[in-house]
Amino acid sequence: MAIGSIYRKYFKNNLFLKLILLFSLITIATIITFSYLMYRTAAQSAVRRELDNQARAMESVNRYISGKYESVRAMMNDVYRSDTLSANLSYFLLHSYDSYVKYQLDHYSAGNGGEFASVTEYFFNRLDSDADIRNIVLYSSEKQVLYAFDANKRFKLVPTNAARSYIPDVMAMETRNVTAPNVWVSKAIGQSDPRVYTVRVPVNDKQTLKNIGQLLVYFDSERISNALAGYKTDLKGTIVVRDANGNVFYDSAGTRYGKKLEIADGEPAALDGRQLANGVYTNRLSSGEGGYAVIGEATREEIAASYKGTRNTIVLICLICIAVATLIPSLFIMSFARRTNEIIRFTRRIKNGDLKARIDDTHEDELGQISRSFNAMLDELNQYIDRVYKAEIKQKHAELAALQARVNPHFLYNTLEVIRMRAFSQGDNDAAEMIYSLSMLFKNLVKQNRDYTLHHELEACRLYLEMFRIRYKNKFAYEIECPPELRSAAVMRLSLQPIVENYIVHGMDPARTDNRLSVRVMADGGDIRAVIEDNGKGIEAARLAELKALLKSAEESEGFGLRSVHARLNLVYGEPYGLDIESEPGAGTTVTIRLPASVGEARENA
Repeated sequence: MAIGSIYRKYFKNNLFLKLILLFSLITIATIITFSYLMYRTAAQSAVRRELDNQARAMESVNRYISGKYESVRAMMNDVYRSDTLSANLSYFLLHSYDSYVKYQLDHYSAGNGGEFASVTEYFFNRLDSDADIRNIVLYSSEKQVLYAFDANKRFKLVPTNAARSYIPDVMAMETRNVTAPNVWVSKAIGQSDPRVYTVRVPVNDKQTLKNIGQLLVYFDSERISNALAGYKTDLKGTIVVRDANGNVFYDSAGTRYGKKLEIADGEPAALDGRQLANGVYTNRLSSGEGGYAVIGEATREEIAASYKGTRNTIVLICLICIAVATLIPSLFIMSFARRTNEIIRFTRRIKNGDLKARIDDTHEDELGQISRSFNAMLDELNQYIDRVYKAEIKQKHAELAALQARVNPHFLYNTLEVIRMRAFSQGDNDAAEMIYSLSMLFKNLVKQNRDYTLHHELEACRLYLEMFRIRYKNKFAYEIECPPELRSAAVMRLSLQPIVENYIVHGMDPARTDNRLSVRVMADGGDIRAVIEDNGKGIEAARLAELKALLKSAEESEGFGLRSVHARLNLVYGEPYGLDIESEPGAGTTVTIRLPASVGEARENA
């Protein structure tokens, strides 16, 4: 109720306050809408930017881990490329350690030693060459023994008989190549730190290609953070790496080592885009060969923090724009309202008979001009009233004189009918028919039909041609063809008849007995095409070119009939519509007229 009463009291009868209110509402709604769209765009851009940055960091982690996996494979390839080292490794895994030591002594005593011929020396050197390696473990499936090397140059032999340990079963299981460390193997070699991951590759005998054991390399998980060195500043959320069983072996936040990260059913083995679930954005990049998955997680709040400043800036700009866009126009409108009310007050004084009232407004804008015009009007008001009265009296006299001078068309029809009946009574039937056709043609052209159709225009052509058929009996013939469905099409008055008249005046040869004119109307796509063809005198090439040029000219010319038809059609209906002339001297002329196939649109005044 309060809002309704305020509107009735201040706005209902006040145009300027209505304008201010309407303009303010539109301005505020527009600015808020655009600000919201800008905010949404900025927010989406920020989300994409942060998730793209996270995806690049994940790819860097994936490249780092893949590089470690490839380094382990290269380690075994180095072994296989050396026949001596490959033979020593096979002997090392197929016999007891004591036998291997004796084998080495015999080998060196025979003078067959070479670089990296000792298995233990080779793997200790690998430990020295890669600071990321914590342990190297060789497992002999034949002897069920673990041989562990660590970065402190310690070598440990751990028997793992199946009767006393789960390790043989663990090592026999088919697993992916990159995994979190197995708890039994880690316990056996004394590796209790959960911040490690293992790369596992099989060891085969080079001669028989039989699997004789496995190589496990323990890498420091914390070194994976080196791959994120270039992203730490801008990286939002955390990056976690887990193996195929869901065991986490790297967490950039350091809180989920040794825990499980559940695996969703049907999880793809490739980058599956971004997902938003429970307020957490998730990127996932899986390695099909390594068997691990790099997962990036960022909460909605973490991402939103990146564009919080942008949001505050947009809100501030929005408020400033609303204040400026409503306050300044309101001041201008109120100024106009005051001056307009002053003009209204003076008009009321004039209404009450005070013709001496004047408006004092020196501004040069529209209201100032209105005020000065109002004052000038008042100065001449009495004289103007006298002039108006006198002018009205003179106008009435002029209208009366024009009415008296106007010819009544019925008088002309009646006069022609009297002449026709006189000719008929004296036996001059041809003259009677010509007068009848002239009378009907005149009536058809003068009659103010609201709807003028193709039927009316063709009838005017027929009446005109009929007079000359009678005049040149046995020397002139004509034919008019038009499908019934096109006769109701609306056309402009005198769109065909001037062309027919042009033939009678310029093209017909009275000395000939075979003068012929045909008017054929047909549908042409969505238009109407009228072809008026004769066998008359034709037009010389130079004159034909001149006529075609005149059709395109806006100036008046002797070819008024043709130019008038073409100009009116082109002006009313557009560029495609009008007429075209083709002619050969002595062979006749063909005029093609294109009209729109509209029904009921052409009016009498077209």
